[in-house]
Amino acid sequence: MKSHRRSSAPQEIELKLCLPGADPAGLVRRLAHAPFLARRKSSQQSLYNIYFDTPDQLLRQQGAVLRLRRVGSEADPQWLQTLKTGASDASALSRRGEWETVVAGQALDLAALQGTQWSELDRDGSLFERLVPSFVTRFERTLWLVRRRDGSVVEVALDVGQIEAEGKQAPICELELELKAGLPSALFEIAGEMAHALAVLPANLSKAQRGFLLAQDALDMPQRAQTPKLDSRFSKPELAQVLLGEMFAQFTQNLDALRTSDDPEVVHQARVGWRRFKSGVRLFRKTLAAAEMPSRTELQPLLTGLGELRNLDVALTETLPSLSDRYAAGDAQRAQDWQTLMAALNHTARLQRQAVRRALQEPGVGMCLLALTEWLENLSALKKTGPERKEKLRDWARRQTLRMHQRLEMAQNNAQTEQEQHRVRILAKRLRYGVEALRDLLPKRLANTCFEQALRLQSGLGLTRDVSQAGVLVARNALDPAIAAFLRGVAVGANLSARE
Repeated sequence: MKSHRRSSAPQEIELKLCLPGADPAGLVRRLAHAPFLARRKSSQQSLYNIYFDTPDQLLRQQGAVLRLRRVGSEADPQWLQTLKTGASDASALSRRGEWETVVAGQALDLAALQGTQWSELDRDGSLFERLVPSFVTRFERTLWLVRRRDGSVVEVALDVGQIEAEGKQAPICELELELKAGLPSALFEIAGEMAHALAVLPANLSKAQRGFLLAQDALDMPQRAQTPKLDSRFSKPELAQVLLGEMFAQFTQNLDALRTSDDPEVVHQARVGWRRFKSGVRLFRKTLAAAEMPSRTELQPLLTGLGELRNLDVALTETLPSLSDRYAAGDAQRAQDWQTLMAALNHTARLQRQAVRRALQEPGVGMCLLALTEWLENLSALKKTGPERKEKLRDWARRQTLRMHQRLEMAQNNAQTEQEQHRVRILAKRLRYGVEALRDLLPKRLANTCFEQALRLQSGLGLTRDVSQAGVLVARNALDPAIAAFLRGVAVGANLSARE
């Protein structure tokens, strides 16, 4: 006879953490000796999970996950069927509907979905019939239950194993902190304690999301901006939370991918995500005045390292290849000198990528990112103050855009030096990011005009800076002075053309 015992808690509140540079073999012992888990008894589980969806991933499109989990050995298994809804990759802190039911065996049970949100996902009953296995996960889970003096209870789970999809595999090495009782602040307090014991990073992607990406050969691909749909009925704190959350997620998800990916675009998109986030904070500075932002000092070495790596990537993949024939001009020796230069810069880039990955393992980086994640979580609770109570969101968005546009025009009219032109480029980026974020709230003509102007200026001035930066890299690394002089000349010419 089938058992349909359903979990009494319909919502899962969970904080996900990845562990950069961790040795999976020693993690259990290392965590067990950490102060926040010392003398707490742990338990172990062997978990095998099968995730289901339609071939065109209709469940995933609706933010839902359906899973069968085998707990224990193959000889004596217990099978659990779990439906999760409201899945989002916007934050490491997730709040999802969750319905878990004991079922008879390794087969989906439609009856076990009664009383859940399944009827809203599959209104005519056809979706269930189309479900097929999409991928599986296998991992060892070590559990600790942390009871705190304030009454909060948090389950700490260390998962080590792998995802398997379409003949491909990806490792699992992560921590999940699930709130059993109390407030979400307890999750961040425990995560902050963990960050003192080992390197952690907020993880935006669940195992389910990683599994689907692995099946599509898209795991660790660059995460580009995904501006959310806006509602003019949002309060400004709610708008700030939605937009800044997506910008910060772009940054942290690319940091996660950077741990294993050598794709230069991952570095680029990480920096884009951070610049968008900083621009967004500036855009909402009055709204956020009452929310003290955590210090970002601990991130600076990582951000500096990302900038240096990006300069090397641009020089090696874009700027220098386009100038090689122009420098060699048919001279075999000059062509050889250029290749020697490229080899030296490639070596420097490899060392810099390793340095950035080491920076990700600094405890201060994880603590800073966790503090920002918690700060974002609390933004929607801010109260509207002063004039902000009366101003309509569309009017505010239009006013902010016109202000950014005016600042750009003034800077462009007064730009004479290279430093002033770089300032124009920065303001062009801010305008572009602002328009992209607020486009749903802006008049179409204003949005298009400002975006096109910002993109044109950013692209034109960017070429000049890229050539100039390539020359700086050559000189800084004590490479061929003749090539350095050539690049300075090209930069001067590009600068003059940009002014005309």
